[in-house]
Amino acid sequence: MDTNKRMWGYGFLAAAMALVGSTVIASKIIGAGMPPFTATALRFAIALPCLALLMAATGARLPRLQKRDWLLLAAQAIAGSVGYTTLLIAGLQRASAVDGGIILGTLPLVSAAIAVLVLGERPGKATLGAIAMAAFGVWLMARSGANADRAASWTGNALILGAVVCEGLFILLNKRLRVPVPPLALSTVMAGFGLAFSALASVAESPWTLNVSADAVLAVGYYALVPTVGGFLLWYAGAARVRGSEAALFTALAPVCAVLLAASVLGESVTLAQAAGMGCVLGGVLMQGLATRSGREPSATKH
Repeated sequence: MDTNKRMWGYGFLAAAMALVGSTVIASKIIGAGMPPFTATALRFAIALPCLALLMAATGARLPRLQKRDWLLLAAQAIAGSVGYTTLLIAGLQRASAVDGGIILGTLPLVSAAIAVLVLGERPGKATLGAIAMAAFGVWLMARSGANADRAASWTGNALILGAVVCEGLFILLNKRLRVPVPPLALSTVMAGFGLAFSALASVAESPWTLNVSADAVLAVGYYALVPTVGGFLLWYAGAARVRGSEAALFTALAPVCAVLLAASVLGESVTLAQAAGMGCVLGGVLMQGLATRSGREPSATKH
């Protein structure tokens, strides 16, 4: 493979993961000034036209799908679009952005664990070791109680972990589709379903009576346009230039970027326990990624 092409791919993937990490900061700001379902509906209301225009510009089309696959797509949207975003925002209303970034980094291993528990895949020693290492890292980070309100911190961390589980379920459900849906078409459908479901749920928050902050609105706009649309373009531009096993390793950059941004943008401090926890999570992700790359383990996720 051409070296220059690969280096460009690495750059695109790194930028995409930096944007993923920034969603934690955006969600923290959003949570301070807007309820979760209203924010999620606004995010998809902004992102959907952009994705639809990209589909029109590239000539992308949806394949012909049966009712079963449409139901799976709806379930994916509930889990990976609405569930992930709302739980992340709700969790960051109670926990620190540093904690959120570290927990976000467990996604590849949570996905592997779901594949083992739900699909019955047989994990190898590297997968089991990686999951155990990441779990220990999250426990180490959570027990530090960096948040002054210990109960709120634990609740927030649990909600953020729930968001990661929702994203893992999204990956699992995608494997069950009988007809593969191209990435851009899938993102557009997810935005459409996500808008419909979150708008319906937001009625309970009475958004028309809210006095939302300007910072929250700007953060939602950023989330919708930069990580959602821009991150999609960067990730697939990078993935097209490198091997799949190499691309998977770049997911480890997301929690690092989230923690660095939490410290630099939000002014949050990083405790020794949080740093150690992040080290364990990154170690687990890299252990799994290297094992997959060398062919000793099957990949449990599909990005």
